[in-house]
Amino acid sequence: MTGIGLSLLALAALVLLAGCATGSPRGSLTSGWGLLSRPVAFRGTGGSGFSVEPDSPAGEALACGGVAIPSGWPDLSSGDREALLAPFLRCASPAEYVALQQRVDMPRLVEALDDWRAMRLGALGPVRADAAGVLLRKRVSFLLAATERYGPYFAEVFVLYVLHTAHDDEVDGLLRWLARDKQLGQTLGLMPEVREELATRGLPLSGYPERGERAGDVLRGLGRAARDALSTSHVSDGGRYAELSARREQLPAPYQEALNEVEWALAWRHFAPGSVAVGSFDAVTFGVPLGFAYLVVGTGEGLSSLSRGQYEQATRELAPAAVVVGLYAGGRGVRALTESRGVPSVVTGGARGLPRLKALQEMGRQWEARLGVEGVRELLRDIRARREAAHFVVLGGVDAALALREARGDVARAQVWLSQAKPQRSGSPVEGTGKGLGTVASAADDAARPTPKGTLTTEHLGSLDSWVDERAGLTREVLEARLAWVELDTEGSRLPRDVAVLERQRPTLDAPPPGAESNPLWSEYVTYREGRLGELKQGKAVEGPLRWEGYERMRGGFARGMAFERLMVERLRADAARPRAERQFLGDFEQPRIERSVGVWKQSSGLRFADVLVIEEGPSAGRPPRVETFSFKSRNLLDLEGNALEAQMIADARDALGYYGQTLDIRRPSLQRLLREGSEVPVRRVRLIYEGGPLKPKNERGLKVVMRRAQDKVPGVEVSFQ
Repeated sequence: MTGIGLSLLALAALVLLAGCATGSPRGSLTSGWGLLSRPVAFRGTGGSGFSVEPDSPAGEALACGGVAIPSGWPDLSSGDREALLAPFLRCASPAEYVALQQRVDMPRLVEALDDWRAMRLGALGPVRADAAGVLLRKRVSFLLAATERYGPYFAEVFVLYVLHTAHDDEVDGLLRWLARDKQLGQTLGLMPEVREELATRGLPLSGYPERGERAGDVLRGLGRAARDALSTSHVSDGGRYAELSARREQLPAPYQEALNEVEWALAWRHFAPGSVAVGSFDAVTFGVPLGFAYLVVGTGEGLSSLSRGQYEQATRELAPAAVVVGLYAGGRGVRALTESRGVPSVVTGGARGLPRLKALQEMGRQWEARLGVEGVRELLRDIRARREAAHFVVLGGVDAALALREARGDVARAQVWLSQAKPQRSGSPVEGTGKGLGTVASAADDAARPTPKGTLTTEHLGSLDSWVDERAGLTREVLEARLAWVELDTEGSRLPRDVAVLERQRPTLDAPPPGAESNPLWSEYVTYREGRLGELKQGKAVEGPLRWEGYERMRGGFARGMAFERLMVERLRADAARPRAERQFLGDFEQPRIERSVGVWKQSSGLRFADVLVIEEGPSAGRPPRVETFSFKSRNLLDLEGNALEAQMIADARDALGYYGQTLDIRRPSLQRLLREGSEVPVRRVRLIYEGGPLKPKNERGLKVVMRRAQDKVPGVEVSFQ
């Protein structure tokens, strides 16, 4: 007789002895709303206010895992929830899963799924920001219904499945919701494995105090009076047990094993308190949530585990953290890695799975060689901590993953660093060492040079707050990230990394050096020194702090660049307001729309942020709207001439074309209505505009020759000074 059959007989006998309650609880796992009847009160947006927008290349065949999506999918009115979910289950990587989301109305699709299928969808990777709130509500609904319908012992396995496949910020939202509704103690509080998991992730239940008692809580409690008996009596309700069995088969193998163990423990240990242990969870595997679905591989029917022998081999031999990082950062490269060895991207087990395991092992070795074991673990923790971080890495690939690690998990800073990074300059550190992300903004390149008198810097130093433009995405966090990146790349004189020395040489506000007595930057420098000292104590910083003179020059270069960017944006907006025939910059547009810091994607350069993107809002007769991009450089070119000046301009022009020219995938949601044929549009022209005045080379004739040569060698880029 099978194990399930024995379990049924044993549980039936115990039910006859112990008695049971057979009434169905309010709500169910198959309903769309379960126990929650309220509408969504908020939409998930992430914490930075600086959105990374999705990858949805126009013209690409609609497929996932190499399988074409059925025509007419998704039909939200059909009521076929499994058909809505099926294409996502076929996706072979988080990148495919995220890309597929951009083709549909995700909030409506998640709403159309029942709670259980929404859990399976959420287990595949980060959902789009506008659907995160819907998924959270369904996770709460599922958790409450599972606890009441299956009892806390069986429900614990499903809850662990949800927790293992959710990001920390998503779990935090779930816990806050339960505490606000006074449901935490009655659900997760009854589950020791769940409590341990939450404590390990830094989210102990003690950090979420429940609200006080209300009159309605009594009625709600009476409705759940039989909850404790449900863990022993579900066989008396054939529908409930059939539902549990069906759910079990759709879980990855370790969760199936855990449910089997719970079932046997309940049958033979007579329900002694604390005697039911979920012992079949593999600590290695579940130390790396969010990637398990892709380790066991998607199929058309749902999630299928590797053969038992392969699963054991995988848990022993794979470096789980490195593999999951690779799955998120590698994008479609994971599929290419297996196909290059003649292995299908979707396998269902058997001998064909072994080459895939070897490919995944190779991926893990590459990441460990790049970042080291601890670096990979830290990066995985960064990805797990926030849905926004995982989304950023999936979209940006390896570059985004490295930027996130450099930024210590700060997505806003990583976005800025990624948008500022350029190809390696000669003599700079190789990838994977030191700074590792290449050169950066011109402010850092020029920081070591004295700032010419009369530039914008001397007039507009200001505080960071003076540059904030929330509407354009320039939050204080983004500006701090920009400044931090410029500081990191500045090649000025630095103090040693020795903490003891820095402690002894601590600057104070009331004792500035000569010349800094009335400088508004001195207090900022003292704060900067304290911050760098703290980073060094924690082992986070890789450089000692700049000396005061170097910091002052660096900060001046940064302010100069920000002032020039703001000035040019104002000029463009004023230009757009003029009659078309009188415009200096935007005469080719009917109704130009000017946007700052727009996220744009190219396969060759990843995610970048254009200083300014101008798009046609007027009618375009069915053609893609006209798009032009601007790259502003406040670069000190005063002392450059001849070949050196030409080489600098050509390098800048190639960067501008490579990042912001040719064909761009525009990521800003507010512009989607203008993109009639998909998010990919051709860029008609790239404008590279240098700050003039004291930064401009004095030889006007020679400068014109160099500008013409640069434009000839990099067609599509117009070079000018302002």
